Amino acid sequence: MRYIPVTCDQREAMLRAVGVSSTDELFTDVPGGARLGRPLELPNGLSEMELSAHLRAMAAGNTPAASLVNFAGAGCYDHYIPSVVDHVTRRPEFFTAYTPYQPEVSQGTLQAIYEYQTMICELTGMDVANASMYDGATAFVEAALMACRVTKRDTVVVSVALHPEWLDTLSTYAESGLIDVVFVGAVDGLTDFDALASAVDETTAAVMVGSPNFFGNLEDVSRASRIATAAGALTVAAVNPILLGVVRSPASQGADIAIAEGQPLGNPMSFGGPGLGIFACKSAYLRQMPGRLVGRTVDADGNDAFVLTLSTREQHIRREKATSNICSNHALNALAAGAYLAAVGREGLAGVASASVAKAHYLRDGLLTTGKFRPVGEGRFGYEFALLFDGDAEDFHRKMLDKGYLAGVVVGQPDDDNDLILFAVTERRTKAEIDAFVAEVMSL
Repeated sequence: MRYIPVTCDQREAMLRAVGVSSTDELFTDVPGGARLGRPLELPNGLSEMELSAHLRAMAAGNTPAASLVNFAGAGCYDHYIPSVVDHVTRRPEFFTAYTPYQPEVSQGTLQAIYEYQTMICELTGMDVANASMYDGATAFVEAALMACRVTKRDTVVVSVALHPEWLDTLSTYAESGLIDVVFVGAVDGLTDFDALASAVDETTAAVMVGSPNFFGNLEDVSRASRIATAAGALTVAAVNPILLGVVRSPASQGADIAIAEGQPLGNPMSFGGPGLGIFACKSAYLRQMPGRLVGRTVDADGNDAFVLTLSTREQHIRREKATSNICSNHALNALAAGAYLAAVGREGLAGVASASVAKAHYLRDGLLTTGKFRPVGEGRFGYEFALLFDGDAEDFHRKMLDKGYLAGVVVGQPDDDNDLILFAVTERRTKAEIDAFVAEVMSL
């Protein structure tokens, strides 16, 4: 009965209730050529014990990242998650909550979102943050659309040094005709700012860059802002929230909108998702910001109260007034990010970032000494960096995987003789692990 929702007796009773004698008679209106006419080709059913063993055997075909020495990143990072984060997110009042439209029964969820928004504003230096978005790519696209609404222009100038999946997502939206996208190239892992300046004109709604960019390099957001401002456009900066513990905020560098993938903040890798999209901006653009926003007010008794404020603009009854078609937010993932930030605090976040950066530089120096890698430019980087491998990068990756290492992410072939590998090093990696990895590379 656990796996068979309808018994034979129940099925017969339903057939009698609609006045037919069999299932075949029930479907007589369906043409014979469209009906299968034979049993489904499915194996015999399993007992619970057999099914459990079968599923365990299937799961054993995966290699959990936690069982490897992980140097992969490219948007999903192996940071340590304090145990308190899991305890908070698994509380039933958070774990089962849906949309907090009724504030009288949703104060806990609403306050958690409000605190998350506040922390994101502290990190980014922005005036206001929303309740989160689906992921970094969604936030990136919504920033482009918002800039077009604010400026009443329809073109965005975008650095190709941003995450390629984000660029693909933006291109998909552009195919609808909503916006025009001008892509600007990169040189040695950094945005070509001369080309960017040439691409910006009076039709440009936004200049979109990342710092760090996809290759891990820190970009000159201030320069991008000056170019954008001179043309009356907005500046959108994509950031890594962990690095904001030690680098200047996007707001202090002139950005108007800051977006990020929030997975590094207390969310497990989980085979690539889910994460959350971080979105923050200046208060001047508040009413054009997509997604939900929680505000603080007082109730009839004068006590603090939290509510969804402004309006549910993504579901606006006048569709032309909607700021977005996003219909929800990643509240549980945002809760994890808030719990993580509360647990590590300002100094703890700076410590995580500093340790990650130091270890990344140590690994890069070690790999270059092997003679098997060459640098891609000399840009400043955080805790992720790209190197050219002299040989077959895919073969190198497989060999290192056999030795228990996730040796970065192979991201492209800049020329016929070299493959580009993107390495990331978080605070979880030890000096012993890094030294052992470099030694294995040397021995190949």
